[in-house]
Amino acid sequence: MKKSVFPVSAFLSFSLAAILIGASCAPAPVAVPAARRPLWFGFHAMVEKKADAEGLLSEIPALAKLGVNLIIAEVDYNYEYVSHPDLRTEDPISKETAKRLVGLCRQYKIRLVPEFQSLGHQSWEAKTYPLLAKYPQFDESPGKYPGNKGREPAGNDFYCRSWCPLHPDLNAIIFDLYDELIDVFEADALHVGMDEVFVIGDDACPRCRGKSPAQLFAKAVNDAYGHIVKTRGKDMMMWGDRFIDGTETGYGMWEASKNETYPAVDLVPRDIIICDWHYERAYENMRSYGFPSIRMFLEKGFRVLPTSFRDPKAVKSMIDDSLALKSGRMLGHLCTFWHGIKPGEAAKLPQLKTAAKRLGPITVPSR
Repeated sequence: MKKSVFPVSAFLSFSLAAILIGASCAPAPVAVPAARRPLWFGFHAMVEKKADAEGLLSEIPALAKLGVNLIIAEVDYNYEYVSHPDLRTEDPISKETAKRLVGLCRQYKIRLVPEFQSLGHQSWEAKTYPLLAKYPQFDESPGKYPGNKGREPAGNDFYCRSWCPLHPDLNAIIFDLYDELIDVFEADALHVGMDEVFVIGDDACPRCRGKSPAQLFAKAVNDAYGHIVKTRGKDMMMWGDRFIDGTETGYGMWEASKNETYPAVDLVPRDIIICDWHYERAYENMRSYGFPSIRMFLEKGFRVLPTSFRDPKAVKSMIDDSLALKSGRMLGHLCTFWHGIKPGEAAKLPQLKTAAKRLGPITVPSR
């Protein structure tokens, strides 16, 4: 998201159409919440190196002053893992730094949730991340796209490798990494990413070729859920774009799926927390629908955390529309930031100031 299937049954198509039609007939959303209830005001930040962790530490007081009560720290491979030290990046954060983050967030009554980007986003530009660099047998497209070039979706260079969700040796390693992050951050939830999965069911994969992208995606989600929720007893968060029909909703191929993963939404548990991200102003052409994916996820029984990026107008629009929905499962709002934050930066971010203004009267600590 850093930029910007088995066949669907007639029942699913009819249900989605009904949601869209019903939403288009709904009254225009108002700028006040449908119900006064505690809301999450989240901030997502990258922690890709030690300096990023120090920057986040320096900004926690400012974030708390704005009303932020949830921080999602995307750590990925950037921690000093003990179980698999060969999967550390070049400048990982230490256990001591992680504990400082835990302590400061606790002091300011902020819920701290680590994120480990799963399934997709196993590379970026020419760099392949440690898992597939160390274990190329886990690659969903083995031997293809040398130098991470030569693959669409957008007619550009290759966009992010995926791991194979069917490889029998994969989960034992990934679950070790999940466990270390849960434990060191003393977390009651883990965010598993899973956005923008474009490489799935690849013909080069001996296990996945010819299989339904929706079933493959659902397996990856359900495997993570089984460990995080059933075994560890924690909440599981994830990005929601691969569960959304990009054609039916009009969101397109980035903020939703056009590679047939979206029917997986009916194959996964309903207590997953969906971070439903939409960044571009293009969706404002669908104002009469009132953000159809938020409604869809709520209708299906998920808890939803609508998610924005850097456009204050889009932030305001999304918050106002989502708060007008009469559901206790609409959790609040999450602002993303796709870099490490620097000292003094939080208070200057227009998207955070906009979100603080809209959420301020009803934002309380989320724990």
